[in-house]
Amino acid sequence: MVNFKEDERLNPLNHSCAHLMAQAIKHLYPNAKFWVGPVIEEGFYYDIDLDDKVITEDDLASIEREMKKCAKDAKNIIRREISREEALDMFKEDPYKIDLINRMEDEAVITCYSQGDFTDLCRGPHVENTKLLKNFKLLKVSGAYWKGDANNKMLQRIYGVCFETPEDLEAYLQELEDAKERDHRKIGKELGIYMMSDLVGRGLPMYLPNGFTVWNLLENYIRDKELKRGYVHVQTPPLGNVDLYKTSGHWDHYQDAMFPKMEVEGEEFVLRPMNCPHHMVIYGNDIHSYRDLPLRIAEIARDCRYESSGSLKGIERVRSFCQNDCHIFCTPEQIEAEFKGVVDLILEVYKEMNIKNYRFELSLRDPEDKVKYHQDDKMWDMAENKLREVLKDLNIDYVEKIGEAAFYGPKLDVQVKPAVGNEYTLSTCQLDFCLPMKFDLKYIDKDGSKQTPVVIHRAILGSIDRFIAFYLEETKGNLPTWLAPVQVSILPVNNEYHLEYANKLYELLKENDIRVELDSREEKLGYRMRESQTRKIPFSLVLGNNERDNNEVTYRRFGSEEKVTVKVDEFIELIKKEIKEKK
Repeated sequence: MVNFKEDERLNPLNHSCAHLMAQAIKHLYPNAKFWVGPVIEEGFYYDIDLDDKVITEDDLASIEREMKKCAKDAKNIIRREISREEALDMFKEDPYKIDLINRMEDEAVITCYSQGDFTDLCRGPHVENTKLLKNFKLLKVSGAYWKGDANNKMLQRIYGVCFETPEDLEAYLQELEDAKERDHRKIGKELGIYMMSDLVGRGLPMYLPNGFTVWNLLENYIRDKELKRGYVHVQTPPLGNVDLYKTSGHWDHYQDAMFPKMEVEGEEFVLRPMNCPHHMVIYGNDIHSYRDLPLRIAEIARDCRYESSGSLKGIERVRSFCQNDCHIFCTPEQIEAEFKGVVDLILEVYKEMNIKNYRFELSLRDPEDKVKYHQDDKMWDMAENKLREVLKDLNIDYVEKIGEAAFYGPKLDVQVKPAVGNEYTLSTCQLDFCLPMKFDLKYIDKDGSKQTPVVIHRAILGSIDRFIAFYLEETKGNLPTWLAPVQVSILPVNNEYHLEYANKLYELLKENDIRVELDSREEKLGYRMRESQTRKIPFSLVLGNNERDNNEVTYRRFGSEEKVTVKVDEFIELIKKEIKEKK
């Protein structure tokens, strides 16, 4: 989807449309006061105080009609620079604008924009005339606390978009409709993947049987790949002593993302936000030789991070999640081979999962930031140059992002563009010279000296919760056969004549490790078939007289109208091959 904020043509168009909306609202609701109306990646919004009047989705059409009237007046949009005194006098009846003005720096240039009978405080830029604002749509209404502070008044936020042509607007609205159909929250509910409960707590997902089946399949899938590559798996507790995080440095650098500490019998504990400190302690539990390295300690680990309620989104952004995590302890000489191995595993998984829309970002420190990062220029230069060398050797295109590194070292992030929403990080690989020193970790080198290992932090699926959300949206819930919670639905045409054969087939498929269910309800076949398709079960088997008498099945794939009749053994061979090959 288009990024309105970064698009040089759409940015001023949407900024101006936000003002057009405010002008229309002022006509319809003369007592309206306005906070801010910025352009965002998804279009624009305006935060509005309407006293006791509540705007609903039904009111948007009347606001749009008034916007069209204002646009037809074809008023020039005029920019003016004004003094602080003029600004304070101009907006003296609007406490929100007064607050904005009073918080501006003394030397700030204050500008306002006027169009006909409406003037607003704004930095711009804007288009020249309201007649250019023709192709817009108001999308939704929500609440927003003034300044984002829950202690302040709740304002009403109206979102919209504006385009240069009606064709572009229509295409965008179609994309939004597709996005609604792909939203993992909608699909997750329809397919029985997970649920949320305020009684349990916001951002704390609970996986239902279908969802936990998908979860286990993904966990086994990635664990098997790691075992074949020499990883060892461990299990560690989902909390730790505060001193653990003080030793690692997370307490100083990451505390805002952690839940408050708990005191029990004189000890202070905290829910863990990441697993690396625990894995450092596991490494330190034994004496290691250079011959033991690399040591790849992996874990599917439960973590908890504080996220504001406004940022929570289904299972994509949660407060409790599981990471497909690993920490590779190696010698400096092994960095290149291990880093290449991680990238190779990422690419292998992406190919098998048919993930194509991704790119690499190399996140580096900002050398001017003396607070966020561990201070060791030599370590940073060595680590960053190592990663550049590896990426060059692998012939991987990437962009460098200054100031995005972890506090302990640079990292390579894989940014995916999901079918719905903005780009985010799915996989990551981070080089760390810092934590092993903080935990005083050592290995015995060839010459008998004690040396500090290097650690590579890596996550392939990343958060399994986020990966499931991503994959549901990519596939619209049409999961490949190997990952589908139910792979086959058996539909006997008539229970009196076909149920016995259906039960035999049910048991045979279960014996072949195929996830199958038997729908023998006294409902019409067409109704049961539609429900099987609605649940996106890969194969629906219809069993009638011919199938029973000839030891056959007639199957229909999800999304297809074609019906295919084959022998039972042939069908079992077909589906087992499809599962094995992860088609």
